[in-house]
Amino acid sequence: MSLADPQTVTISGTTIPLPRVSVDETESEYLSADGLVKLLCSHSYGKRTRRLIRIDHAKMAADVFKPAENVKVGMAVYTVFDLPPAGYTSAEALAVWTGFNTQLTATSNAVITKVLGGES
Repeated sequence: MSLADPQTVTISGTTIPLPRVSVDETESEYLSADGLVKLLCSHSYGKRTRRLIRIDHAKMAADVFKPAENVKVGMAVYTVFDLPPAGYTSAEALAVWTGFNTQLTATSNAVITKVLGGES
């Protein structure tokens, strides 16, 4: 089952629509019209169950070696749930994620700001 189509993400105050462009049994992909923002949601099953949600973002930026030229650069942000095949309910996994997310976003994203600045 897929997420709603389209999905949206707001980056720097701009809401970007992400219509679904691919779907199969364990994965759906959503892509912006310009191809610069992609949302991926996937699941893999084995000794452990992995559930992934990921945003890939790209932009044009000055080439560090040739500042007069632009190159496409990109980054990704994702969350992975790595679960045993049994022992955690969805509600319990959500509670762990909620605590984690609350820690990261508390006080105007202070922990994430520090991590992006190289602190550990």
